[in-house]
Amino acid sequence: MQPVQALISGKVRLPSPPLIAVKILEEIRRDDFTFQDLSYLIESDPALTARVLRAANSSFFCPGNRVTSIERALALLGSNAVTNIALSFVIVTGFQPGSTGSFDTTTFWRRALTTAVAAELISTLVGSQDRDIFVIALLQDIGILVMHGNDPQEYQRVFQLRTEQGVGLCEAERQIFGFSHQELGAALLKSWQIPEEMYLPIKYHHATDAVPDQYRQQHDILCVADCLASFHCGTQDADKIRRGRHVLYETFGLLGKEVEALIEAVGTRAFEVLAFFEIPPDAMRPLELILQEANEQLSSLHDAYDLQAIELQQAKEKAEKRARELHDTNVMHRELAFRDGLTGVYNRRFFQEALDKELMRAQRYNRQFSLVIFDLDNFKTVNDTHGHTVGDLLLINVSKTVQDILRTTDIFARYGGDEFVIVMPETDMSSAIAVAENLRARIQGLTTSVGNVFIRTTISIGLTSYIATLGNRSREQIIDIADKALYIAKHSGKNSTRALKFPDK
Repeated sequence: MQPVQALISGKVRLPSPPLIAVKILEEIRRDDFTFQDLSYLIESDPALTARVLRAANSSFFCPGNRVTSIERALALLGSNAVTNIALSFVIVTGFQPGSTGSFDTTTFWRRALTTAVAAELISTLVGSQDRDIFVIALLQDIGILVMHGNDPQEYQRVFQLRTEQGVGLCEAERQIFGFSHQELGAALLKSWQIPEEMYLPIKYHHATDAVPDQYRQQHDILCVADCLASFHCGTQDADKIRRGRHVLYETFGLLGKEVEALIEAVGTRAFEVLAFFEIPPDAMRPLELILQEANEQLSSLHDAYDLQAIELQQAKEKAEKRARELHDTNVMHRELAFRDGLTGVYNRRFFQEALDKELMRAQRYNRQFSLVIFDLDNFKTVNDTHGHTVGDLLLINVSKTVQDILRTTDIFARYGGDEFVIVMPETDMSSAIAVAENLRARIQGLTTSVGNVFIRTTISIGLTSYIATLGNRSREQIIDIADKALYIAKHSGKNSTRALKFPDK
């Protein structure tokens, strides 16, 4: 019998799930479950109700809406989000045995909640549709609590082994127990009848290879979240930030201000979420304060050292300034290289690279996306009648209108002349058609005025959708299908939307 199976068979005591958690899980698995039934169940626990409502009214979970009841929270956030909030409270409060030796449960949950906040923010930033990532990140290390709770002295040997041999946590656990906390955590949650899509990512979250493709994106998100939580809850080790940045760039193509804003947001939002769970932030501090303290420590060199130390410090500051200027210049040049000079939207080069990345992401994670191509009807007539300056103004106004409609995760680019393209991640064909029709209607209602001249225009749209089950397809094949759909739209009276599926193999 395998070690983890031995635990479940009763050779080692496993904690039972909190009763209210069992009831919530049973309720949402019913085929005929309703919001009202679920709200009655949560409201049967006044303390849980108060905490869920407090969280639901926060800027983290439900910005801009006033939630006065669990049923209202369910309507605004959905059953999945409210269930995950409730389960988080139930499990965290149910596992608060205090401190034993060098292991502090409060510190554990502070780190776990910060990881969950980071995972949620990263998931939103990369356009993931994983609604369970908060709970998955929160519970990814719950196996540590169980292992330590069963045998605190034996688990202390894990810490000693890590220090003495410099091995990773999972490797140290396997040497002492025969299995790791990620394997145990997955088995525990499975025994609690937590859904498979939540406990299986936990089984692989520390793995460096052999991660199933369907959990690869969650694995990468959890890896970055763990790095950022370690920085905010630990000793502010800059290497954690570097590693997180590396994964964000290599895996998701993110860098620059988006990443810096994410790092700062994790600390800020973690303070808010920790308050819901009544867990003190302890030594956690906002990133802005950490940087301020670091600068103050550097400034103390003026008092502690002689003129040579001051000169060295000034040289260091000049070098850092030059490095920042070079970085800013590089970022600016990179941004300019990817922007269309007239409309300010992305250019053809950026679109091609973005489409390649989205295609690889869809194939790797078994996801889908849609590609939209449109151009302006009778644009040549506008240029011939009113001149290219008016034509340029029309292109600018159309671009602004489209940008106002699209999501931040959509890639909008000028493909050439009056032709534009849109890459829509996580969007099936029916949703893409709805967006395209909205775009077409908005452009039809757009008026561009130059002096006493008022110009109206329409657009013709072609689109297609790709999903990994279609097999390996090239960027050129996807563009070609969308372009054929545009051709049909242009030759069907214009001012219309046409969609084409990939032909059967």
